[in-house]
Amino acid sequence: MAFKFKPVDTAFYNLLTAQAVHLVEGAALLAELLDEGTDRTELAGRMRAAEHEADETTHEIVRRVNSTFVTPFDREDIYALSSMLDDVMDYMEESVDLVVLYEVEHLPEGMTEQIEVIQRCAELTAEAMPRLQAMKDLEEYWIEVNRLENTGDKSYRRILAKLFSGKYEALEVMKLKDVVDSLEHAIDAFEKVANIVEQIHVKES
Repeated sequence: MAFKFKPVDTAFYNLLTAQAVHLVEGAALLAELLDEGTDRTELAGRMRAAEHEADETTHEIVRRVNSTFVTPFDREDIYALSSMLDDVMDYMEESVDLVVLYEVEHLPEGMTEQIEVIQRCAELTAEAMPRLQAMKDLEEYWIEVNRLENTGDKSYRRILAKLFSGKYEALEVMKLKDVVDSLEHAIDAFEKVANIVEQIHVKES
């Protein structure tokens, strides 16, 4: 008796794209930290709501992976890609939450550049996800994200150098370092997303 395979579920591409769009929205909220007069408590609430919406998309991807017989590419790669996209959102939400919880008044110099890198990575990732279906025009994406991650690393090191220059109180250093660490983790996670996309491209091409 011949087996009948289910057709490949193309909804995965739409869901992964939706996950990346959540990151663009999250990065825009993150950038509001830099605006003078921003109600950061209210901003943190909106960021939590955005993170919750992103979680729902992640859970839908997991449900589809578990219920779909034939996936568009290896289910382990779908899990890994979706999980890392989710991690990016978590780190962005954590950054805003820490600013509020620690009652940070003045953000460190250089943090603007970190957030700009995150915004650009989010835009590039959102543009790249739909291209997974054809597996075309993806190389420039992961190359540019890797370049941006290097820029983020340099910015992170400059921020740390200023924090440990002796101009800040020890407690303030600890608070600010936690915030910039979360932003750095978000940037690193974007690079991991790009690396997973590159691995998928190599397997499927």
